[in-house]
Amino acid sequence: MDKFIIDGPCRIKGKVSISGSKNASLPILASTLLFDKPVIIKNLPRVKDINTMLNLLKSLGSKIEISKDKKTARILNKKNMKTFASYSLVKTMRGSILVLGPLIAKFHKSMTSLPGGCLIGARPVDYHLAALKKLGMNYEIKDGYIIAKSKGKLKGASITFPKLSVGATENSIIAACLAKGKTILKNCAIEPEIKDLTNFLNLSGAKIKWKGRTCKIKGVNSLNQTEYSVMPDRIEAGTFCVAATLSKGNLEINNLNPNVIQKELNLLKKAGANIKTNKNKITIKGPEKIKSLKSIKTKEYPGIPTDLQAQLMVLMCKANGKTLITESIFENRFMHVAELQRLGASININKNKAIIHGNTNFVAAELMSSDLRASVALVLAAIVSNGKSVINRIYHLDRGYEKIENKLKKIGIKIKRLK
Repeated sequence: MDKFIIDGPCRIKGKVSISGSKNASLPILASTLLFDKPVIIKNLPRVKDINTMLNLLKSLGSKIEISKDKKTARILNKKNMKTFASYSLVKTMRGSILVLGPLIAKFHKSMTSLPGGCLIGARPVDYHLAALKKLGMNYEIKDGYIIAKSKGKLKGASITFPKLSVGATENSIIAACLAKGKTILKNCAIEPEIKDLTNFLNLSGAKIKWKGRTCKIKGVNSLNQTEYSVMPDRIEAGTFCVAATLSKGNLEINNLNPNVIQKELNLLKKAGANIKTNKNKITIKGPEKIKSLKSIKTKEYPGIPTDLQAQLMVLMCKANGKTLITESIFENRFMHVAELQRLGASININKNKAIIHGNTNFVAAELMSSDLRASVALVLAAIVSNGKSVINRIYHLDRGYEKIENKLKKIGIKIKRLK
């Protein structure tokens, strides 16, 4: 299993370009199952989760051509597609459940494995199933598979989600595109990645309208041939912004509209970072002394994303004073804390709250990754630790960050991958 060796402390300096968004690419790729005509998706990140989704589509019968740089996929579905999403492909990634909606909408049947992914909380698929049932899907769960079918076309319905759910919102929107009549989804998640999905579908001839957290979808018979470029990855951008703030860095971040991470940038300004933005660029200088943010709470968009919680925790370990972090999305998302403590962090956990005592002098240690965002938090901590840190099980990182060690090397980090 691969691992990283990071020789710290390092100061970040230079330019970095943000890759396409993994969290936008996955639902967009899943939705290509709705099409009879070829679809071209550009700006895909070269990460493991994308490969998993492309392999899943291939297993269902999609013909996929990948460009030389692996960032563009041309997808054409066969006339007689398969509808079996096997456990061997689905087990590594929760996003695989997103094929259920389009399979039912297009082929009226599916046998989809219950998904796997990061061990950061329950994240049940109940909301997906309840919403699709209202659209006309019947299902049973047997031997770890969702065995589902519908009597012909799905039918539009009014659905109110009991809780904000990104995946359930996406699955329902995709399925409703080919349903008969009108679907109204209330209490939707409104993450930029969901809006990217609906932009793509509308460009292809879908009829989707937003008003606040309500999404109205008027079903169509088919979708048109289309070409689309996925939005940049705001979590990757946020991670690099934290890295520059943490390491007294001076970093130019390109290929991202700063508006999608405005809340995060405002937080980093409070922590002392000097930030300038223009249309497609962020320039960020880290302070000599990081200020405590006192209290941070993760929330659904437009709040602070749970996917940046671990990175912000590392930043607050180096801040002057105490910080309270409340994790309100996932119940098991402090798995990085024990590893940060191995580096010398002083953190107390009480249920979904963490109290971080700042002014930590991180000292290098051997560490173990537990999930995707926890892994990158350990990389950030190692960057500002004294000595050589070893980070094991970095396959989690490869799921969501495109060749992160190459990007880090270019901006002054002493990092190497050992096979």
